[in-house]
Amino acid sequence: MVLYESTLMLIRKNIRFAAVILLAGFAVSVAGCATSSEPTTSAAQSVNSVTVETANGPVAVPVEPKRVVALDNTSFETLRDWGITPVAVPKGLLPGEGFEDWVTDENILDIGTHREPQLELVSEAQPDLILGGYRFSEYQDDLSSIGLTIDIAASEDYSGGWIESLKAQTETLGTIFNKESEADKTVRALEDAEKDASAATGDQTVFFAVVSGGKIDNGSQRIGRIIEPLTLQDVFAGEGGDIHGDSGLAPETIAQANPDWVIVLDRDAAVGESGVLPAEQVFAAQEALRNTTFMTEDHIIYLDPYFYTREGIQAYTQVYQQITDAFNNS
Repeated sequence: MVLYESTLMLIRKNIRFAAVILLAGFAVSVAGCATSSEPTTSAAQSVNSVTVETANGPVAVPVEPKRVVALDNTSFETLRDWGITPVAVPKGLLPGEGFEDWVTDENILDIGTHREPQLELVSEAQPDLILGGYRFSEYQDDLSSIGLTIDIAASEDYSGGWIESLKAQTETLGTIFNKESEADKTVRALEDAEKDASAATGDQTVFFAVVSGGKIDNGSQRIGRIIEPLTLQDVFAGEGGDIHGDSGLAPETIAQANPDWVIVLDRDAAVGESGVLPAEQVFAAQEALRNTTFMTEDHIIYLDPYFYTREGIQAYTQVYQQITDAFNNS
């Protein structure tokens, strides 16, 4: 009796994760029973499936999955625009505007951010498909133990770079959700914006800035991908900095480089940092920048405040439209 109770206590301590494995095994067993005359197959390999390219190779996925866990923030706007409501998302990564319905919907589970995700809630959501990758790429194996997980997130490692990967991601989502025409329209909007920006710009120099903690820093690794289809020259490409903007770049160094243009990501605004100045005021307060070309010519482009949590195809389409307007009106 004592041994039985001890064993029961151990099982209860691990019951949440064990349930994940048991549920997954049960689902496979049911699928096998339903097709007893055929080899056991997963839902992704059923007749109503399609094979798509992912970061980990080709994967068979269900067409028009009903229960989708969306973890990759670069996919959020596309899913929303197509009327696809996920059953679970990292609500802390949702942009501050445009997703109020998802934030307040109690039927959409909040699995937390990639810092400390609650993977047991992913299991509780009983997903047909999990859109992983990007910030959640390190959890690929854990997520795959819960359900069918694919990584089709935007990536700089993609052939052609980040911008081309956004197009591929959108087309793949279109294939999965039977939204090919909508995907084509979205991709064409980005390509048109790229062409316009390319025509409006030349080989001018540009500084990609991140305002973080009330300071101006090198944002090449976070937003430098903007110039992939353009001929602009990044003055600090590959020189210090990281995606969180803490290289300690001095205003005097920026002034010495004297770029023609500056494109600014206000990370403080995106994450709701309190007690710091907006990016515009941070730039205006820098005495060392007062006589630079970009300040005297008003050649500063401020990205959407929530670009940091958007980063998808719609965000980059908007960026190229901003660049076109700014250069044509300068």
